[in-house]
Amino acid sequence: MTGTWSGRGVREGRVVEAAERGATHIADRVVAKIASQAAREALNGTEPGAGGRHPGGEGRTPPYATVAVHEDSARVRVSVELGYPSDIGAQCGAVRRRITERVRELAGMDVPEVAVTVERLHSAHTRRAGRERVL
Repeated sequence: MTGTWSGRGVREGRVVEAAERGATHIADRVVAKIASQAAREALNGTEPGAGGRHPGGEGRTPPYATVAVHEDSARVRVSVELGYPSDIGAQCGAVRRRITERVRELAGMDVPEVAVTVERLHSAHTRRAGRERVL
């Protein structure tokens, strides 16, 4: 296909339909990074791009997401570490909502499923005492 193209989908004086212009493919790893950042935002209560701290403080592993993309939808699995005691269900719900919202905004994909796995709970008691487990 040769010809003169403008930046607006016009070729040689005629409008070219979107299907003829091509398609954008968003890699799974890009969607996974969006989901990881969204989980971080949900746990920190920060706005996008605000930097923020690691969820829950020092010594925590940031959220890690994997995705399976099929056409215009993404199924997300994310692993998080949470503080304890806390409302774990509410935090997981906030993570699900934020991931769904940000993937839709940034990648234009529906997110029918977000599976949140809590890898570890960090107790305030163990941080103060320098121990790993509460006895």
